[in-house]
Amino acid sequence: MKLISFIRPNDGRATFGIVSDGGVIDLGAGLRGLKRVLGELTDLAGMTGRKPDWRLEELTLLPVIPDPDKILCVGLNYRAHAQETGNPLPEKPMIFARFANSQVGHGQPLLRPAASAKLDFEGELAVVIGRRCRNVTRAEAASVIAGYACYNDGSVRDFQRHSTQYTPGKNFPATGGFGPWLVTLDEAGDIRQATLTTRLNGTAVQHSRLDDMIFDVPALIEYCSTWTELAPGDVLSTGTPSGVGAARKPPLWLKPGDVVEVDISCVGVLRNPVAAES
Repeated sequence: MKLISFIRPNDGRATFGIVSDGGVIDLGAGLRGLKRVLGELTDLAGMTGRKPDWRLEELTLLPVIPDPDKILCVGLNYRAHAQETGNPLPEKPMIFARFANSQVGHGQPLLRPAASAKLDFEGELAVVIGRRCRNVTRAEAASVIAGYACYNDGSVRDFQRHSTQYTPGKNFPATGGFGPWLVTLDEAGDIRQATLTTRLNGTAVQHSRLDDMIFDVPALIEYCSTWTELAPGDVLSTGTPSGVGAARKPPLWLKPGDVVEVDISCVGVLRNPVAAES
């Protein structure tokens, strides 16, 4: 199944649904957001045969989970990316947090902030947690995952480097893309064999298999669930491959008018234009 969050075109209300036959089956009649039904995916699958309520192209998409309790991001989690930045391979996952208002959905503009011209792209795999959990082992990790999505962990590099803490550079409003949908595990298949490609204006700027991760998805869930309780709808963005703009000579920064795509082979394509913050 593919599940999305969106704005209804008739009344402007936020809702969610299943992508089916080029359209969307609206499941938000009960006024519950997507994160509140992630424990009911088997029941939702039984609704896939319904006639779509909306055409996909007429919808304004929201971040897959518009209101996550936590967005945990992983730094330097691809071997080639650690090498291009001149950093040693981390011994433990490097975790930082994003806030919900730093995200936009598929098709919505990423905003280059007025305070900086150094907005960078970071294509990533996002893991969405499906149930409340603590102290999850590697062997149990798959049982707590609702599905996967594409993520663009847009980074304002000068603010990121003001100190050893990444938070300021990762949380300017509308600098991260999250979408277009959540793909459930049965449809995604073996995520380790997937490839991730980031394109800027149609040209590939990042390309990697996900098995270049230093800490794979089960390892990240095991580690994070040790020190925090994970809740339904929590997002774990698993790090970016090599090729980021900051590592290029000269650096390659996003500018208004650009279009960035994050393409994960078994998940989908997240596409966002870039605009200037007003």
